[in-house]
Amino acid sequence: MEYFEKMKGTTQSPPRVSLFEILWSWIGSFLGIATVAVIHYKLLGKSDLIMIIGSFGASAVLIYGAIRSPLAQPRNLIGGHMLSAIIGVTAFMLFHKYLWLASAIAVSTAIAVMHATKTLHPPGGATALIAVIGSQKVHALGYLYVLIPAGSGAMVMLIVALLINNIPKSRSYPEFWM
Repeated sequence: MEYFEKMKGTTQSPPRVSLFEILWSWIGSFLGIATVAVIHYKLLGKSDLIMIIGSFGASAVLIYGAIRSPLAQPRNLIGGHMLSAIIGVTAFMLFHKYLWLASAIAVSTAIAVMHATKTLHPPGGATALIAVIGSQKVHALGYLYVLIPAGSGAMVMLIVALLINNIPKSRSYPEFWM
């Protein structure tokens, strides 16, 4: 019974955020994802390179909507995506015949490495998984996936976050760099 008691939770739900915070989160996420998508579709569209991956949607939630979270800080954003990309590509290369195994190894190892390096960024788990279950275009990138899209896409989103999150006097980003 004690085991199930833990599932009740221990704290109250956080308070609602203001309409002002909602608006700035929307503006930031719109501009961040739009910038990465424009680079993807307009600049890289005719190449075999990609710039936008699904995990960037979750990063946008953190770096534009939860800017004070330790998980949303630059070290976590960049380090989490890039380390997870390395792990995901490696897992695919080693275990591509067993995608279920490569998937599990990629995500769980990415979590462990992010913890160990103080770069925990939940979308990094998705970045590792995308390296395993992604399209042939993703697989063809090999370790270039670490730089394009994982590193450069996260960097573009970080630049937008730095610019947008610091416009209002009541918002400040980042909380820390290292």
